[in-house]
Amino acid sequence: MNFARTLRRLAWLALAVSAAPAFAGEVVKIGFIDVLSGPFALAGEGSLKQLREVVLQLNSKSGSTDPKFEVVPFDGKGTPQESVTVLKAATDQGIRYVTQGGGSGVAFALVDALNKLAEREPEKATLYLNYAAMDPGLTNDRCSFWHFRFYPSSEMKIEALTTYMMKRPDIKKVYLLNQNYTHGQQVSKAAKDYLARKRPDIQIVGDDFVPIAQVRDFAPYIAKIKGSGADTVITSNWGSDLTLLFKSARDFGLNINFYTMNANNPGTPAQMGPWGEGKVGVLWNWGHNAPTPELEKVYVAYKQKYNEDFIFAAHWNSMNMLLAAMRQAKSSDPKKVALVLEGMKYKSPIGEVEMRKTDHQLQAPLFLGIWAKQGSPGVKYDAEGTGYGFRSEVVWDSYVSSQPTSCQMKRPAS
Repeated sequence: MNFARTLRRLAWLALAVSAAPAFAGEVVKIGFIDVLSGPFALAGEGSLKQLREVVLQLNSKSGSTDPKFEVVPFDGKGTPQESVTVLKAATDQGIRYVTQGGGSGVAFALVDALNKLAEREPEKATLYLNYAAMDPGLTNDRCSFWHFRFYPSSEMKIEALTTYMMKRPDIKKVYLLNQNYTHGQQVSKAAKDYLARKRPDIQIVGDDFVPIAQVRDFAPYIAKIKGSGADTVITSNWGSDLTLLFKSARDFGLNINFYTMNANNPGTPAQMGPWGEGKVGVLWNWGHNAPTPELEKVYVAYKQKYNEDFIFAAHWNSMNMLLAAMRQAKSSDPKKVALVLEGMKYKSPIGEVEMRKTDHQLQAPLFLGIWAKQGSPGVKYDAEGTGYGFRSEVVWDSYVSSQPTSCQMKRPAS
């Protein structure tokens, strides 16, 4: 009798164990490959810190049968060569998920390396969760099954910005100033193409490219912009190339519009202060004064804990969607997870988002923030203790910025 009861219990335990996800209690390491030294280190360090906070909060809320995430940083130094080198170090350590966002040139190199790795050593196949690299080629002609972008492409941002500019008849002359690499070149091209289609009356009075992270004094560029008669600058600069641009514009007293993609990055708001009020805008996948209560709680808690601004909503989406995909796949195997992640619809704090299956580009709302004084309408929180913050000027539904894709994705054999 007792023996039969024991057998039944053992059979029940075996069934329970077999029904539990294979990854229950597993530690899944996320390799953070980005610039952690040099002139752009502030942006990379800020992103790393915020990713760790997102993972900390996610781990604290996940169930006993869920995997736990651990962030492992690697300094890619902002170069494709060094980033590919540390990618190999990460995969040799058994890391099967990596994230990066600081530079599209690096992103292309990582994609190429991961494609080769998956073909050469399928057991080492690794997923790349892109949180900020914006070049549209990553989800077009050079798309990859192993790459997922949780952030809008530069074309998506320019699509939204030029839609906004259609309602701004006061904008008549635009100056394009971008870093001289693939991302900056794509922004310049998209801005010219989309403005020609939507606002053919606007003059492009300048189209300059700056060598990335090499210019220490932007005064000559500011003088050139002033001389052109431009009333608006569109720039995709980031890191020191944006903070120093703003410093020179502020010192010169150049009072024209600046539409950016990175003005809320760590260290940049401190350069603006009263000078930027009403004239500096940022196109982002979220803003800290946006009407998004759940992310507002994350922002407030992070600021209380670190006295810094939380801006990387892409980390929230990527980690939460990754966990959801693992739960559904009942596995942490990158290929199985990718097959669930592509096409996934997810209820994010910024609204429902979808990871488009055809090219692995997240379809999500897009925000335009305008620098304004704290306490003015729509500015509950300031940035970096400046007394100013970005109000949500426009929130676009995902269909507004969505772009067609030429992706012909090569999927691994089943």
